[in-house]
Amino acid sequence: MEKKLPAIPAKRYFTIGEVGELCGVKPHVLRYWEQEFTQLRPMKRRGNRRYYQHHEVLMIRRIRELLYDQGFTISGARNKLQEIVQTERDRFRHGAYQAMDVTELAADMDAQVLFDENFEAVPTERSSDLVDRVPLTMLGDIRRELVEIRELLLVRV
Repeated sequence: MEKKLPAIPAKRYFTIGEVGELCGVKPHVLRYWEQEFTQLRPMKRRGNRRYYQHHEVLMIRRIRELLYDQGFTISGARNKLQEIVQTERDRFRHGAYQAMDVTELAADMDAQVLFDENFEAVPTERSSDLVDRVPLTMLGDIRRELVEIRELLLVRV
């Protein structure tokens, strides 16, 4: 059932309909997954409208891959995600990320992608090229967003 998913645009927030198209699932499935996966918490605004951030879209793609492509059950996928999050927390706490530079982080990414001039994801064989292709201003934005994510994760521990 491996289906090529579209590139994720460089936007801060995505509606549930946009996320459904980007991840190949229906909005009602996304709402159900919110109940099953505690890591998935989109921001809700007026009228209970959901707004997803880039990292949540990536998480939904990972959930979809675990369920649809790898054949995990909901419970199995939930456990696998918790295992992945715990592994990343342990790596962070033990300083594994402190010594890495941007090139190493790019090489460590699961999805090896570059961004073209329109900030569209472009698959590549060498993710270390990411450093050469992403404008420095975008790297600053990415860093700020990662710091926010880290603070949110540390609060939940």
